[in-house]
Amino acid sequence: MTYLIPALILGSCGILAGVLLTIAAKVFYVKVDERIEKINAALPQANCGACGFAGCSDYASAIVNKGAATNLCRPGGSDAANQIASVLGTAAAEVVPMTAVVHCSGDCNATQKAFLFDGVQSCKAVKRFYGASGMCKYGCIGLGDCVAVCEHDAVKIINGIAKVTPSLCGACGQCAKACPNELIEIKPVSKRVDVLCASYDNGKVTKLVCKNGCIGCRICEKKCPNEAIIVNNFHAYIDHSNCTNCGLCMESCPVKVIHRCDP
Repeated sequence: MTYLIPALILGSCGILAGVLLTIAAKVFYVKVDERIEKINAALPQANCGACGFAGCSDYASAIVNKGAATNLCRPGGSDAANQIASVLGTAAAEVVPMTAVVHCSGDCNATQKAFLFDGVQSCKAVKRFYGASGMCKYGCIGLGDCVAVCEHDAVKIINGIAKVTPSLCGACGQCAKACPNELIEIKPVSKRVDVLCASYDNGKVTKLVCKNGCIGCRICEKKCPNEAIIVNNFHAYIDHSNCTNCGLCMESCPVKVIHRCDP
C-alpha cells in the first residue's frame, strides 16, 4: 500500500493531463494550408534570408497568406519557382540567376601583409582588433569567414584572397554577410564586368599598398557610353542596371582592375 496509492495518484494525474491536452489540441487546433507545406518542401531549406524573410517556412507562409513573389528564392532558382507556381496553379515567374563577386584583386602577388595575426584565425577577429592585417585596409583579409558559411563550396581562398565560382554559387548572400570589409556583392550572373577593388584611398596611396588597386583616374567613367561606372571618392563602382557588358571600361583601365567575370 505504501507504493500503490502514490502510483495510482500519479497514474490518474497522467491520464487526466493526457485527456486535457487532447481536448486543448482539438479546441485550439489551427488548420494549416497544405499549400504552405508543399511550397516549403519545394524550397532548399537554406534559411539564408536572401528572399527577405526569416527562413524558408516564413517565405512559404508569406507566399500563400501575403501574396509574396514566387521567384525570390536565389538558392532554389528556377526549379523552386516552377514548383511553387505548380502548387499555386499560376504561371512560373522568371528568376534572374545571381552570383557573388569579391571586390578585391589584392592577392599575394600584388600586396603584402602588414603583420601576421596569431589570434583566432577569423577575418572578423582581425577586423575587430586591428582593422586589417594587410597593407590595404579595404582588401580581403583572407582568413575564410566567407568560405566557412558557404554551403555550396563556391568560395575558396586562392593566393591570399577569396574567389567565387559562379557556377557553384547559390547567391544566398551568407558570404556577403560574413565579410567584415563588405567586399562581397550579390549581382546578376549576366552582368559580367566588375571592378575588383574596394579602396577609397587616392591613387598614390593605393599604389603604395597594392599593385592591383584602383587609382580613381576616372578614365573608365569617361569611356562608358551608358554612365554605368561611377568614380566617387577615388572608388570606381559599376551600376549593373545600366551596364551592357561592352567592356570599354575594362579595356581603358590603366591598372587592369576591371575584369570580366565569366560564369
